[in-house]
Amino acid sequence: MNFNVSFDGCDLRELAAEYGTPLYVMSETEILARCEEIRREFLEIDPQTRAVYAGKAFLTLEMCRILAREGLGIDVVSGGELTTAIRGGIDPAAIVFHGNNKSEEEYRMALKYNVGTYVVDSASDFDLLATLTEERPEGVPSARILFRINPGVDSHTHRYISTGHGSSKFGIAPEALLSSGLLLRAMSTKGIDLAGFHFHVGSQLTDNRSHLLAVDRLLAFVEDAGSKTGFVPGELNLGGGFGIRYEGDLERQPLSHFTTPMLQRIRGWFEETGFPQPLVTIEPGRFVVGEAGITLYRVGTVKDILTDGVPVCHVAVDGGFPDNPRTALYQARYEVQFISEEEKEQAYRGNVAGKCCESGDILVYDTPLPELKRGDLLAVRATGAYNHSMASNYNKIPRPAIVMVREGEHHLSVRRETYEDLLSRDL
Repeated sequence: MNFNVSFDGCDLRELAAEYGTPLYVMSETEILARCEEIRREFLEIDPQTRAVYAGKAFLTLEMCRILAREGLGIDVVSGGELTTAIRGGIDPAAIVFHGNNKSEEEYRMALKYNVGTYVVDSASDFDLLATLTEERPEGVPSARILFRINPGVDSHTHRYISTGHGSSKFGIAPEALLSSGLLLRAMSTKGIDLAGFHFHVGSQLTDNRSHLLAVDRLLAFVEDAGSKTGFVPGELNLGGGFGIRYEGDLERQPLSHFTTPMLQRIRGWFEETGFPQPLVTIEPGRFVVGEAGITLYRVGTVKDILTDGVPVCHVAVDGGFPDNPRTALYQARYEVQFISEEEKEQAYRGNVAGKCCESGDILVYDTPLPELKRGDLLAVRATGAYNHSMASNYNKIPRPAIVMVREGEHHLSVRRETYEDLLSRDL
C-alpha cells in the first residue's frame, strides 16, 4: 500500500510541504532513460531514422530544452505548441506541424519560422498551405509536406484515442488521395515539397499488431501510388501510440517491440522493389513522459456513501478533474499509493474523489486503500502524460505547479497558478 517516500531521490513529503498540493512531479531521470531507449533501440540501429516527441503529451519550456539537448525533434498541433517549442530552443527544422484544422494564422506563423515538415490532413488543408506558399518571396525554401493517410486500422484502444480507423476525423483515405488527384497536384505545386506519408493508428497500444497492419497497408498504397503517379516517398512517418504501464497493466513493451518489426518490413519492401530507402520517423509522446510523472494530493474529507445498499468509502483529495480529466474522459486506471514511512495495511476498497462540483470527478475507482485521515499524502502514479497538458480551470481552480526532480535535486519548472492568474484576462 505504501509508495517509497522518495521519488528520483527526493522526499515526496518535503516536496509537498515546500511546493504545496496538488503537485505534478516529473522525473528527469526517467525522461532521459526513455530518450536513451529511443536512441539505442531505434536511432542508432538505422541511420535513416528520426524521432520527434509528440508535444501534446506534456509540453513546457523545460521539456523543450531537454528534448533539444537529447537531439529529439517535436511535433506540434497548434500555434501555442509551436510558440512553446520555438521559445524552448527547438530547431524549427526539427519541428513537425500536425493538425486536422490548421488556421491561416498558425500556418503563417509556421512558415515564418520555416518549420521543417507539415503534415497535411485534407485537401482543404493542402489548399490553404499551397495558397500561402505562393505569397512567399523567391528563394524561400519550399514547404516540406507529408500527407496523413488513414490506414483503416482499428487499434482496439479507447475509441477517443483510436485515430486510424475508417471513420476517424484524421487523415485522408489512400484511395481518395489518388482518385481526387490531390497527390498529383502536390507533386506539381510550386512552393510545395512532397516528401512522403504519415499515419497514426492510436494511443496507449500494448501490442504491435495495429502498427504492423498499418505498415502493410501503407506499403501497398506506396506501390499503388508509385505505379500510377511515379511518386516514391522519401519519408514514412509511423506516428506513436506506444503504450506504458498503468494500473492493472503488464509491464510495458520495449520500444523495439513496435519499431523493429516495422523497420524490417519497410526496409525489406524497399529493398525488394529497388526504390531508395526512405527516412523512417516515429512520434513517441506518452512513452517518453507518462511514467516519469506522479501527482501528489492531500486527503480532505473521508466518508462512506451507500451504493446499492453497500457502504463505499470516498476519499476526497484537493485536486481532481481539472488536473487529471483522463479518468472521466477515457476511463483511465491509475495506481494510488499512501506516502508514509508508517506501513499501513489495506483497510477497504474505495474511490479517490476530486473536489469539483461534478459527479464524474473521480480520479480512481475501487482501489485498495488504508485507513486515511485529513492531511494524509497520496500519490497517483503515471500521470506524466495528458494531465498537465489537458488541465483546466473548471470551478475556477488554479492549475498545479510542476516540479522537476533528478537524483535528489529538485526545482520548480512551472509555478502554480494563482487566483489573480484566473482573472487576468477578464475585462
